[in-house]
Amino acid sequence: MTGQVALVLREEATCSLKGLWMKTFRNLYPDITDFANVLSAARKAARGKKKTRELLAFFCRFEDELCSLQRELFDKSWKPGAYSTFLIYAPKHRMISAAPFRDRVVHHALMNIIAPLMENSMIFDTYANRKGKGTHQAIARYQHYLRRYRYVLKIDIRKFFPSIDHAILKSLLHRVIICKDTRWLIDTVIDNSNPQDSPLEYFSGDSLFAPLERRTGLPIGNLTSQFFANYYLNGFDHYVKETLHCRGYVRYVDDCALFADSRELLWEWKNMIERRLEGLRLKLNQQRTSLYPATEGRPFLGQIVYPSHRLLPSAHVRAFRKRLKKLEAADHEKRRSSVAGWAGHARQAHTLKLRASLGIESLP
Repeated sequence: MTGQVALVLREEATCSLKGLWMKTFRNLYPDITDFANVLSAARKAARGKKKTRELLAFFCRFEDELCSLQRELFDKSWKPGAYSTFLIYAPKHRMISAAPFRDRVVHHALMNIIAPLMENSMIFDTYANRKGKGTHQAIARYQHYLRRYRYVLKIDIRKFFPSIDHAILKSLLHRVIICKDTRWLIDTVIDNSNPQDSPLEYFSGDSLFAPLERRTGLPIGNLTSQFFANYYLNGFDHYVKETLHCRGYVRYVDDCALFADSRELLWEWKNMIERRLEGLRLKLNQQRTSLYPATEGRPFLGQIVYPSHRLLPSAHVRAFRKRLKKLEAADHEKRRSSVAGWAGHARQAHTLKLRASLGIESLP
């Protein structure tokens, strides 16, 4: 056992004291239900969305809808509607759930107020759903640590969104949100999550029926789900940084990478991480968790990253070629808007010749 790991084991007994850094927040509900905030939330919810019949109907009665939502939030009569769902199969099989537009306005109204406050407790190297962060910043940080350390432990949490435990999530949020009315709104959003493909997992101390009795899973697609999922691992981030003393660490949702110069230390950290995640009723996906040299290019957030350069996975390139072929008959504007996102992602890697061969290098 290394000296650092022995220190970690001594600190684990007092790690609950780490919660002392958390700031609590009161009297948030007046800001959430303020008309200006609801108005801002509606505009954010509509930004970049297709003009569906539901969205157009909301904006045809814009002021009435906003006043109605504000009133329902005031008197706590707001009830979330039914989700619409669809499946995606790449990069992995997942169910995406879309809340009604009216509910998405409420989600934005809530996040407008609580997200900036709660972000202050997050570590620097958490990159999902945060202003000024994102996928490309996470990849750049990952590559930065590849150049500084010899080995990488990349961990993946098994069915992360479907496994998030509602009771634990509420407890974590209630610990910092003291405002009772805001807690009601948070709980209402969580309680009305639609059923997910949650794994049947047993943890230490569980009874036979415990996995069936506990509600789990957040709908991927909700703004609130993305933030709640990110915050669910906030304490885990602090554990990695402050108790394991891991200096090189990057997390994007449930994709985490730890860096060190010792393979043995990383394996010991993996065992401790598994124990820590048990407290959140989460388990590692062992097939997608691996330890490898930093010089070995491995996929991370859609790119194959080396210390010196980045590439795109061949499967992504083949899929994009098929999409381009389907767009051959489309006009220039439609073609440009359809491929701009992929082109922007591709520009972050060493793909100049690839983009030229695909004819997309001239896209803005």
